[in-house]
Amino acid sequence: MGVLTQLLLIPLLGALLILLTPKQWQSLIRPIAILHALATLILAWSLIASFDTSLTSLQFAEHHVWNSRLGTAYSLGIDGFSFPMVLLATLLCLIAIMASGSINKMMKGYYLLILLLETAMLGVFLAQDWTLFYIFWELTLLPLFFLIDRWGGKQRHQASLNFVLYTMGGSAFMLISLLVLFDTLPGHTFNMQAMIESAAGLDPDVQVLIFLGLLIGFGVKMPIFPLHGWLPLAHVEAPSPISILLSGVLLKMGSYGLIRAATMLPEAVVSMQNFLAGIALFSLIYGGLLAWRQSDMKGMIAYSSVSHMGVVLLGIATLNVTGLTGAVMQMVAHGLVAGLMFLMIGLLYERTHTRDVNHYSSLIRTTPRFAFFTVLAFIAAVGLPGTAGFIAELHALIGGYERWGWVVVLLTVGVMISAAYAIRTVGRLFTGPIRDEMRDIADLKATEMLAAGVLSLGIVLMGVFPARVLELFSASVNVLGASFAKFKGL
Repeated sequence: MGVLTQLLLIPLLGALLILLTPKQWQSLIRPIAILHALATLILAWSLIASFDTSLTSLQFAEHHVWNSRLGTAYSLGIDGFSFPMVLLATLLCLIAIMASGSINKMMKGYYLLILLLETAMLGVFLAQDWTLFYIFWELTLLPLFFLIDRWGGKQRHQASLNFVLYTMGGSAFMLISLLVLFDTLPGHTFNMQAMIESAAGLDPDVQVLIFLGLLIGFGVKMPIFPLHGWLPLAHVEAPSPISILLSGVLLKMGSYGLIRAATMLPEAVVSMQNFLAGIALFSLIYGGLLAWRQSDMKGMIAYSSVSHMGVVLLGIATLNVTGLTGAVMQMVAHGLVAGLMFLMIGLLYERTHTRDVNHYSSLIRTTPRFAFFTVLAFIAAVGLPGTAGFIAELHALIGGYERWGWVVVLLTVGVMISAAYAIRTVGRLFTGPIRDEMRDIADLKATEMLAAGVLSLGIVLMGVFPARVLELFSASVNVLGASFAKFKGL
């Protein structure tokens, strides 16, 4: 059994053990979930030692044919694009489980679904066959629907339904595009590498039509304007640990899929480059303005995710090495930053039962540890030097300038908007007179400090010492950038 299959089976085994746990042993459910999430994390991160950053080919590959007539196979592998996402997913899944201490109803179902969700998310990043990719992509819907619908807020039913309808609608376009591509190519296979080799020779107009379907499917998940309608409500109504996974991992599935689509259909991406950049810049500013208008802190973080994923789309649209580096770096950085922000706001909500920023003041006097990590999260969200977001946004800005010149100054407008609502939120939370109802709020506990500390350490280390992270995907980015550079005008 290959190591990547083991990576998928560990959380699946944990879910099975939780399912079989008798009711009288309910106290074991959470430790079982933490143990299996930790084991998955250890296995994934242990691969760093044997992952060759100089290679662009698949590593730890596994391939078993399912149906030769349909061209489907159980095919797994990781490269510079997927490996950082696997590391991020395993880390945030463990953080989400550690942050779920307040879940005290239907615990068996809750932790079982989180582990199933982890398997599905890892499957998306590991799959090297589009059929397998699509299966795992759709499998994320089921656990997320129930996690929002059963453990969410007052509007949880509407939020879960919106999420499923939006995602299934986008998936329909993605499936049609993949089937058309399968039928068009002479090899009739769903293998990703084989499709990359064959699809590059398709007529450019056909490539554009296929890419548009994939853009809708992946754009819903990122999300990009105007396909973002499910995101704010889902984030606000979902339990905070699930919001960590929604923003930290689920959104990255969309951008990861878009990179795979761009690799497969290069001429389509080249012809749509300015269109993609326009959507990216609009999403960046639009999401920032909507975040600035929010008083609900989870709603604010949700809309800020639209803005930050606009940076990812802009980096992809540059089609050059610098911009693509910024896109992948932003995917990792935003996962850590959004995870820390939702962790802090979720823990605060558990203590105060309000997310309205206007209900708080001077928390730094009563909860100094909470104040430290929250301020760090907002600083990182703005992309200040010394944080991971700065490295990502700087690469995206330079890559955009190389391609479009001073037009990308709009990216700095988005950064200034982010700074405006970050400063306002920090001011409301931690300055002013102490409200009577806020005097007895408990500060962070040891396990909460550990979770916040791990995410904070990752944010700072990536900002101060980014070279090791950049090495993980630099070879893959260089090859992808070179493939676009072959076309006229780049």
